Amino acid sequence: MSGGVLPQIHLVRHGETAWSLTGQATGRTDIPLTDRGERDAQKLGGLLQGQSFLKVLTSPLQRARQTAVLAGFGDRAELDPDLMEWDYGANEGRRTAEIQAERPGWSLFKDGCPDGETLQAVSDRADNVIARTRMLDGNVLVFAHRDLLRVLAVRWLGIPAADARHLYLDTATHSILGYHHNLEEPVIRLWNEGQRRNVR
Repeated sequence: MSGGVLPQIHLVRHGETAWSLTGQATGRTDIPLTDRGERDAQKLGGLLQGQSFLKVLTSPLQRARQTAVLAGFGDRAELDPDLMEWDYGANEGRRTAEIQAERPGWSLFKDGCPDGETLQAVSDRADNVIARTRMLDGNVLVFAHRDLLRVLAVRWLGIPAADARHLYLDTATHSILGYHHNLEEPVIRLWNEGQRRNVR
């Protein structure tokens, strides 16, 4: 730890896309930001500028990469495949209500996705990111996606990935993972900070 200051991981969920606006599951479909998503990403840059980051990581998917660029970190962002969104398989592009009409009571974190990635696989990827960032002696900035970031947050705390269902995360938001008194006390220091809230 530099000067006794505990490091932090700053998490940024990408800006709005056409599918996040309509509530469609967007895993590996590589779609761009909307105009509003681009504006929100630029505003996030103002929130993050002036802070010091030892490393900047981004999902390879363009909605995350675009957000990193518009926030002013594109020249420093390293692509990390472990930060890609959950592969939703047969549920890609579908809304929760559509899936539940076919499978009453369906829940992503409980039931998963046919032909997609398991919760354990997503959890393993989050654990990989955490292990790498905890080796660094400084703050890290991460640009990624809703469900991957939710899982990353609970795994930071050492609790089961399924508990990520209790965390809500808007587009174009900033969250911070860190510590309380020492490195043995991981905490969520900030969650879902952004310019607007989507309620539906």
